[in-house]
Amino acid sequence: MTIPRRLFLRLATAAAAALAALPVSAQTYPARSVRVIVAFAPGGVTDTFARLMAQKLSERLGRQFYVDNITGASGNLGTAQAARAAPDGYTLLFPFSSYVVNPTLFSRIPYDPYKDFDPVTLAVTSTTVVTVNPSVPARTIGDLAAEIKSHPGKYSFSSAGAGTQAHLAGEQFRQLLNLDLVHVPYNGGGPAIAAVVAGHTPIGFSSPAASLPHIKEGTVRALAITREARSPLLKDVPTMAEAGYPEIKGDSWVGVLAPVGTPKDIISSLNREIIAALAQPDMQERLATLGYDLVGSTPEAFNTRIRSEIDTWAKVIRAANIKPE
Repeated sequence: MTIPRRLFLRLATAAAAALAALPVSAQTYPARSVRVIVAFAPGGVTDTFARLMAQKLSERLGRQFYVDNITGASGNLGTAQAARAAPDGYTLLFPFSSYVVNPTLFSRIPYDPYKDFDPVTLAVTSTTVVTVNPSVPARTIGDLAAEIKSHPGKYSFSSAGAGTQAHLAGEQFRQLLNLDLVHVPYNGGGPAIAAVVAGHTPIGFSSPAASLPHIKEGTVRALAITREARSPLLKDVPTMAEAGYPEIKGDSWVGVLAPVGTPKDIISSLNREIIAALAQPDMQERLATLGYDLVGSTPEAFNTRIRSEIDTWAKVIRAANIKPE
């Protein structure tokens, strides 16, 4: 039986409309390019990781994952744009750990860190290293605390800026031991560790990427790291827990978030693909050179960490009365 042309067109239109109405998760994902929002400038730690992962996801899934840098307000502008995006899997946010700091650091932020996103994975972390100028007699964190207490008003510590994970780790150290220790913020990790090398700020809290070359050269001495276990990059440097201060944390991280309401099977697919990309030897080697530790958590574990760290850093920020620069 031949279907009349008018009826055929009507049926075809109805079928197309029905297909379009299907949840995006029921269709092949991704069917087009995926936008990866990075709320910081090109060349930074978050951007570098995002570009590496975007390339891997493009190769694995056959569609382009491209980075869109939306900068401003310590990451708040780009994060807000991601929060307003359609929850269809075609816009992702690669947040830095400032995501758990900004809710307290700023009096207002243009998104809700609890309600506006669905976690995909905590991808990588980077520890904080406590270093001192060789002129400082301390060989351990305990020695350093005793030295600071013996010379009130003498010591200061550097970080990459107010509200950074390194700064907060330093504040935890100061608050926990009630130390007379002044924070000196710098515009980035490079200038911060350079100040320790020069002795301008004899103590530094910094990333491995910034401090490792100077540790190897002997121009600074590493006393401890905030990582839970010893770092392959700094095998002889104890953790804060080993040094007797498990409360002192300060690892920065990069994760992946999707706008709230993104279909669960797309979240699961992205989680699997990101973890698989992290497992590739070339990816592991490249990230190790950048001082990253690979994680690849479940969405649930990432959600738990976000909520826990918002509470942790809120206490530190309020106690120190830290304000955004």
